Amino acid sequence: MALLLVAVAGLVLVPAVPAQAHPLGNFSINHYNGLVLYPGRIENTAVVDSAELPTLQQRDSVDTDGDGTVTASERSAFAGRTCGSVVQEQRLEVDARPLSWSVVSADFSYRSGAAGLEVSRLECRLTSEADLTQPAVVEFSDGYLTGRVGWREITAAGSGVAIGDSSVAAASISNELRDYPNDLLSSPLDQRTVRLQVAPGRDSGAGEIPTLTEAGFLTRTLDRATGALDRLVGSSELTLPVGLLALLLSLVLGASHAALPGHGKTIMAAYMVGTRGTPKDAVLIGATVTLAHTAGVLVLGVLFSASVSFAGESLLAALGVVSGVLVAVIGIGLLRAAWVRRGDDTVPADGHGHGHGHGHGHGHGHGHGHDSLPTTEHSHGTVLLAADKRTTPAGYRRLTLVGMGLAGGLVPSPSALVVLLGAISLGRTAFGVLLVVGYGLGMAATLTAVGYLIARVPHRLGRLKAFGRRTGLSRIAQFGPLLTAALVFAVGVGLALRSVGPLL
Repeated sequence: MALLLVAVAGLVLVPAVPAQAHPLGNFSINHYNGLVLYPGRIENTAVVDSAELPTLQQRDSVDTDGDGTVTASERSAFAGRTCGSVVQEQRLEVDARPLSWSVVSADFSYRSGAAGLEVSRLECRLTSEADLTQPAVVEFSDGYLTGRVGWREITAAGSGVAIGDSSVAAASISNELRDYPNDLLSSPLDQRTVRLQVAPGRDSGAGEIPTLTEAGFLTRTLDRATGALDRLVGSSELTLPVGLLALLLSLVLGASHAALPGHGKTIMAAYMVGTRGTPKDAVLIGATVTLAHTAGVLVLGVLFSASVSFAGESLLAALGVVSGVLVAVIGIGLLRAAWVRRGDDTVPADGHGHGHGHGHGHGHGHGHGHDSLPTTEHSHGTVLLAADKRTTPAGYRRLTLVGMGLAGGLVPSPSALVVLLGAISLGRTAFGVLLVVGYGLGMAATLTAVGYLIARVPHRLGRLKAFGRRTGLSRIAQFGPLLTAALVFAVGVGLALRSVGPLL
């Protein structure tokens, strides 16, 4: 095991030369338009760089005879058809007069991507006649596949034409989508339109250089780990050490992925504290996360294989909305329960209210209990954040726990999907499914650990009784259930609103 851990650390920390990563992930379709303005014409180098998953989806459209092999003639025909579609979705105007593009050349090619999959590049050389011998306003927009997530870059340079203040650079910072910035970006380029003031004269300057924000250290480290797993899955020979390393990496990646913002940790923490959850509750949530995530990745893999037009990022966004709504519903249920039970756990002002009751009609003011009767927990000023779980029906409680597990695992990880599809493409379906299960187990381990630690909190609260009596915290704490439920509801609404954006 020690050797495996050392090997994993080496794969993650030692730089490698993997296929160029796409800044917005394996779902992305990335666009570049390089405009060059001449006195009598405008040229455009339009590039569409598709990541692994859209490339896999469009393969049947390229391999028109269905023999499993893409020939040069099939690539050429596909390039011609697709460049024609690109031209139809682009708008070019000079002084508000529409111009039309002509396709000079079209090229389509594959190269190696992650986990044994391929990425693709479409390059269209376009030209349009334009009179730029007088001052003019040139407007350009790219509407091709606007609904797909991806990097979008436009450059504009002049040759015998002077360009005034420009919102885009004169040269590509990605080498026309060949070399993206080394670090993943938290705010990738999204340039879809440009308006240029031009006039006859000397060549233009550099234009406005876009400012990019680097991702954090943790994100970059996880990206290296994902690349290491992709290389293992794409290995030419699957040996036992390679398989064990890949499985261990999938566990680590799943655990790390769950540690990032999201996946219901805040919700689970609030619920576990608010309902005084047990370690068994945390295990149930973790198991549900594993099953939900594994099933989601497998279903998404089937959908990708069956449909060319299926937009995976849209489904992920929709699942994010469902997850948020599910959390909000749980929050509403907690709010209702907290409102009905408000005041049930209020601690008397003297801070010495006993929680045990005697079936015979005398009330003891001391702290003993009878062995013949069920003993219950003494409050003694302890701050109770919600009604005891024994007042909640067991079936409803389990349903709530399963709901939180679904919320945490409902949205599949794109990296796990790439690993699955890459393994399938190499004839290693069972191995790919095993890695997806490992990914889900890693996520469950993190969430279960969080839940277990939170479950220990109520047992520590008794130590605060003296502090609670001195400060009056016990009176404030009676609002804890309502605050907890409100937090769960607010987080659910926030998740839904954040996910609905890509669907609009």
